[in-house]
Amino acid sequence: MNSYATHIPTEASVLAPDDTEPMPLDEVNRHSRAVMANVEAVIAGKHSAVRTALTVLLAEGHLLIEDVPGVGKTMLAKAMAKSVDCSVSRIQFTPDLLPSDVTGVSMFNQAERRFEFKPGAVFANIVIGDEINRASPKTQSALLECMEERQVTVDGTTYPLGSPFTVVATQNPIEMEGTYALPEAQRDRFMARISMGYPDTENEVSMLTTRDLVSPLEQITGVVDLSQLRAMMAAARAVFAAPGVKEYAVALVRATREDRDLRLGGSPRATLQLVRAAKAHAALHGRDFVLPDDIDDLAVSVLGHRLVPTSRALGHHHQDSAALIEEIVTRILSQTPVPLGNQKKA
Repeated sequence: MNSYATHIPTEASVLAPDDTEPMPLDEVNRHSRAVMANVEAVIAGKHSAVRTALTVLLAEGHLLIEDVPGVGKTMLAKAMAKSVDCSVSRIQFTPDLLPSDVTGVSMFNQAERRFEFKPGAVFANIVIGDEINRASPKTQSALLECMEERQVTVDGTTYPLGSPFTVVATQNPIEMEGTYALPEAQRDRFMARISMGYPDTENEVSMLTTRDLVSPLEQITGVVDLSQLRAMMAAARAVFAAPGVKEYAVALVRATREDRDLRLGGSPRATLQLVRAAKAHAALHGRDFVLPDDIDDLAVSVLGHRLVPTSRALGHHHQDSAALIEEIVTRILSQTPVPLGNQKKA
């Protein structure tokens, strides 16, 4: 049921991680390629962004898509959601959006003389938060509990969210008019941030033909159902990360905390999510073990939005924050020793 709807999850939809049998890795690879092909039929020329988005989904994380208006942020989020046959909801963040619109509200039923909970838009497997930084900080913070604990508390009552639960949020750069910077606590809850960038000339010309009469979103359907997605996630959780790989991830994140050009480095949550993302990245490629290359491929996406450069570094390098942070992470990667030897499970 791939529809933009809300629901309170049933007991069957809230599964513990061990309830699902992991999918064989060759099937994970096959289904992953099918999802990516489906999305790339809509978003052409953005293979790296699509791969990272799918990695975050398999790692049971949340994704932040940040770029200027009109480059396909919402299109990517919708295409990814439509490729998976599960419940989907969309929240259009605006300055007048209320926290209760996101989480839900208790309403008094006059006929039965009792309060009933009306679920908000977060009660879905995939939640698309469009232009999240156009909402007030109070409304943005309504997502904090949802993203971290997979639950909503309203009027003292806690309601579990469905499994899986993934937020795919889009936002414009904070320099754009009418935007509010996301709090650092909320940015840290996103597993990764990606940017779309402008299409190349060939794909932009092709877009004029393919989108002239009909939206490409109308032509794609789900290629993975909910049970398959859960099995793919279980397979990603089961991927082996050798002690040396874990130590490498820790060394990278600790280096961001000590870097002279950064005012705020990566948190322990960043380390945890970097390894989780690396496991999903390995599973996506059909491997049951993590390589240092998996860490390297994801480091900028997983760490970049959590880091805050110093004003001195920004003034000295004459770059925008995102470009400077990418340069810093790339430098840290080049300076951190890579673990040697067999990283496979014994």
